[in-house]
Amino acid sequence: MRLYSGPADLRAMQSLTQRLDPRTSRWHIGELTWYRHQHLDRDRSLPTALWESGGEVLAWAWADPSGSLDLQLDPDRPELAEEVLAWFEEVAEGDARTVTVLDAETDLIATLRRHGYRERTGAPFFIHLRRDLDGLPEPRVPGGYTLRPVRGPGDAAARAAVHRAAFSRPDAPSRVTGAAYERMMGVWPYRAGLDWLVEAPGGMPAAFCLVWLDEHNREAVLEPVGTDPGHRRRGLASAAVLGALRAARDLGAETARVAARGDDDHPSARATYRSVGFRRSARNLVFVRP
Repeated sequence: MRLYSGPADLRAMQSLTQRLDPRTSRWHIGELTWYRHQHLDRDRSLPTALWESGGEVLAWAWADPSGSLDLQLDPDRPELAEEVLAWFEEVAEGDARTVTVLDAETDLIATLRRHGYRERTGAPFFIHLRRDLDGLPEPRVPGGYTLRPVRGPGDAAARAAVHRAAFSRPDAPSRVTGAAYERMMGVWPYRAGLDWLVEAPGGMPAAFCLVWLDEHNREAVLEPVGTDPGHRRRGLASAAVLGALRAARDLGAETARVAARGDDDHPSARATYRSVGFRRSARNLVFVRP
């Protein structure tokens, strides 16, 4: 085991992700980049460790200051879950412990139960939705709106602004800034041609969809997708999704996945994904130990 030291280790973590079956894996290489680089300080602020053998990553994990753990294991090395949980105990803060897994990770779930973790019920959860990329419909936007890919770093400030508009709440403002977004645009596997915007009349961004492509597995993932509240219920997010997915298909993607809230608090996002052909395939489970 060794501690995370920088960008080269993120690529090492992504190498494990690419070796796994995307249908039974919770993570995609693009989600790792987005999660760690959406804020300027996030990649440096998360305690992170890698477990290796012969130069190959067999497991990785990071602990959020809130006491939650994210991890990925080579399914042929389930015994490493014990070491990951021991490391988590050493670095986590607070009294509670929370671990999120995919329902297909049955060996990991069994280990969590042996350590006193129990599945959390009645709380928000995420589901995974998938679709093949054959037969994607043509995207359409209302009159006056324009659908286009991001042109490069010059779009970073506007791209970050529409993200903040879509995701900020009074009690939880988004920390995505133009500087953070521009930095993230320089991290593999970001491609401007897979980052799509819908512009309102006058040129201000109104909706967006960022797709990440894993060329090895020919799998795309949507992360994130959103619409400025002042432009919702016009099909703009669906158009951005279709534009980005068609671009990913042209680059060799055969399937796509997206994670969405599965509870009743965010039905509109699920409706958007279902309207463009996504169907439920898996669910995240949250395990908690007091």
